[in-house]
Amino acid sequence: QAPHPGDLVVRLSPEERDPLRRLAAEPEELLAEEPADPSLRRLRPRAYEDEEVEREFRALMGAELEAGRLENLRGLGATVGEERLDAEELDRWLAALNDLRLVLGPRLDVTEDLFADGFDPAAPNAYELAVYAFLTWVQEAAVQATAGNLGTGSVEDD
Repeated sequence: QAPHPGDLVVRLSPEERDPLRRLAAEPEELLAEEPADPSLRRLRPRAYEDEEVEREFRALMGAELEAGRLENLRGLGATVGEERLDAEELDRWLAALNDLRLVLGPRLDVTEDLFADGFDPAAPNAYELAVYAFLTWVQEAAVQATAGNLGTGSVEDD
């Protein structure tokens, strides 16, 4: 496919693409978690304070919202090996990365100052924390590349 102005160049190694591929591989399982699962509260925030209005909103919009999340996760998985992303693919990546971080953050007790003292590779959940930090980095790099380059941007491992 020929590059288009505004495409985002993705310069990630195969080892960096693997966690993205694995996390996007099982979207149904991720979103099928028990609705009361505390780690999904940030993914499914209340839209209305009134309980009855909230139930009506979920009945009307819940399936559509979940379908959009699944589409974004599948889009990430389908394009994770690509060297270029168009605007629509990039939007899906950003939404999927955000949703993945919203679920993983509470599961890992992520706080703003989590990495203030550096990364502890001996922590019991060091791998999961590293994956979370990597998702954050990819998301930030994509946003910066897009915002900084109204033409062609890139996500790269420096």
